[in-house]
Amino acid sequence: MPELPEVETVVRGLRERIIGEVITAVEIYWPRTVAGHAPADLAAGLVGAAVTGVSRRGKYAVISLGERGCLLVHLRMTGRLLVEEPDEPEVRPSAEGADTDPPAWEGPAGLARHTRVLWRFASGRRLRFWDLRKFGRVLWAPTPNEALAALGPEPLAPDLTPAILGEMLHARRRQLKPLLLDQHFIAGLGNIYVDETLWEARIHPARRSDSLTDDEVARLHAAIVDVLRAAVRGRGTTLRDYRGADNLPGDYQRALAVYGREGHPCRRCGHAIERIVIGNRGTRLCPICQALPDGA
Repeated sequence: MPELPEVETVVRGLRERIIGEVITAVEIYWPRTVAGHAPADLAAGLVGAAVTGVSRRGKYAVISLGERGCLLVHLRMTGRLLVEEPDEPEVRPSAEGADTDPPAWEGPAGLARHTRVLWRFASGRRLRFWDLRKFGRVLWAPTPNEALAALGPEPLAPDLTPAILGEMLHARRRQLKPLLLDQHFIAGLGNIYVDETLWEARIHPARRSDSLTDDEVARLHAAIVDVLRAAVRGRGTTLRDYRGADNLPGDYQRALAVYGREGHPCRRCGHAIERIVIGNRGTRLCPICQALPDGA
């Protein structure tokens, strides 16, 4: 599932290309992609709306439409938001049921078969929501704050200081891995970057949150910031499906320290990376660099 760096990369690509565009038509090919409104109401209500901004909240892309509110797009496992130029050949989605064909990851056939929503702009540009697994969702809301109020703080926000993160961690008695994955606790982190930040901070993912020392909290905070910023610079991690708004993959998978590297040597100490299960989630770690203290 795309996490903060992937969604941020998509958002930056959209921001460069669709701000100021005016929606002339919305074509919905998989009605269940639309949440909270009847698909026909969303399609009709967005015609004439101008894109005034594009931002991110947690794992959501937020497309602001001025007085028309905003579109919140959650890519889930396989969603892509792709901007197409007027001179690019257009591919038309096929009828429902064609998704049973083997997936075509690239090219017009794959774009046509798995398009769920298509926005048309007055300039001739198109915004395509492509989603192989159909888990992604589009929500039309008055404001992002109203719809996403339950999300936790942004991990890169300047007001999430080490001291505040420490207060949050010490107020709970949960294992670190499930807690950091909880979007109500902190927004935007997922399986990849939780494993990476805990390795960077040299903290075992099964540690209880209220057991961390001030030094460990500071290391964790620094690791979250450093790993996420590096992943954004690398355009995110593409393991299979993720693409930016330009349909290009990310590069950060080349820099991963533990995720997907079980059996390979730790980049720090050389010991083999291991995979364990914590909170029903596969978890990668170095048992030497991230040793679990006695009694923890």
